[in-house]
Amino acid sequence: MMDIKVIAFDADDTLWVNEPYFRRTEEAFCELMGGYLSQHDIERELLKIEIGNLPLYGYGVKGFILSMIEAAMTISDKTISIDIVERIINLGKAVLDEPIELLDGVEEVLTALKGKYRLVVATKGDLLDQERKLRKSGLGHYFHHIEIMSEKDDANYLKLLRHLDIQPQELLMVGNSLKSDVLPVLNIGGHAVHVPYHITWAHEQIDNTIENDRFRSVENIKQVLEIL
Repeated sequence: MMDIKVIAFDADDTLWVNEPYFRRTEEAFCELMGGYLSQHDIERELLKIEIGNLPLYGYGVKGFILSMIEAAMTISDKTISIDIVERIINLGKAVLDEPIELLDGVEEVLTALKGKYRLVVATKGDLLDQERKLRKSGLGHYFHHIEIMSEKDDANYLKLLRHLDIQPQELLMVGNSLKSDVLPVLNIGGHAVHVPYHITWAHEQIDNTIENDRFRSVENIKQVLEIL
């Protein structure tokens, strides 16, 4: 950790609450479509369509709305009413209006680290939505740079390194997703800290155990200060 110059933070479910809003919306969608399939089957169909649409829409609420509409058409064999489509759209819009709730310890950590390291937000999702959340969070002044990626993979992290003009071993990534925040950073030679969140989207879950000298896992983001 002695080489660290830049600390990058994931945004959703690392800095602020996000996934519970999607879960609540998904439950409301299942209620709307409950006359066609069981909740389990509706959730499975929606997830399949969401993942299939990622190359087209990317991550975020807008793609989620479109995927819910497509799932409703598939589940109902294209018999859903315009009223149901409108209600699905309104469910998605409600997610965009949710308040920004900072997670415990976030501002304490950012305050302690600012000035000692260059702090960066490295997240993925819809550009407008992520910019809106960062603005509403009040955290923008802590960060040297904001990077909103279409996908968090090795190539995009390497692009971030080039932009920041640092070597891989000089980057520490902090986030809640092993798949997006940890594995790609370790792959390119960086450091990573996993801060688990109690809800994780199925697409972000992995089964394998990570054993790497450049990897740490903590229970709360405040423990990042102990590692450094």
